[in-house]
Amino acid sequence: MEGFGDDAPAAHPADRIQAWARAFRGWALANPEGFRLIYGDPVPGYQAPEGGAAPDAAHRVCTGIAALADAAWPHTGRLHARSDFQWSDFDAGLLGKVRPAFPELPPAGVALALRIWGHLHGLVSLEIYGHLRTQTVNPDKLFHEELAQLVRSLGVEPEE
Repeated sequence: MEGFGDDAPAAHPADRIQAWARAFRGWALANPEGFRLIYGDPVPGYQAPEGGAAPDAAHRVCTGIAALADAAWPHTGRLHARSDFQWSDFDAGLLGKVRPAFPELPPAGVALALRIWGHLHGLVSLEIYGHLRTQTVNPDKLFHEELAQLVRSLGVEPEE
């Protein structure tokens, strides 16, 4: 998922978040088997090799989202001033990628990146696995409204 939203202006974090989210959902809807392979339940009995590619892939996705959090941080950091997150709260492999890339992003910014990912991944997962079919006739509308609420909660407004 690296590269999602890279065409959005860097000066507008809401637009970058929305572009990344739309690209992530678009990829998932176009490649549901790939989405399930990457994010679904593990194959019964399969044990991933120690130090395998899965944690690294997750770290790359989170690092990409950390770029979004880093862009939003000047606008949203004040909302997290009382955050209790410490660097020790995060996986060393993730920090090995995020901290050099975004040296000014505090631990609360890494938590923000994970929360952004959780919002977006959650709705996409519900849609891919068919759980929204009996809940809404328009999952697209639900996704875009959730996305709009997410960026507003960050204290940024899209330029679009």
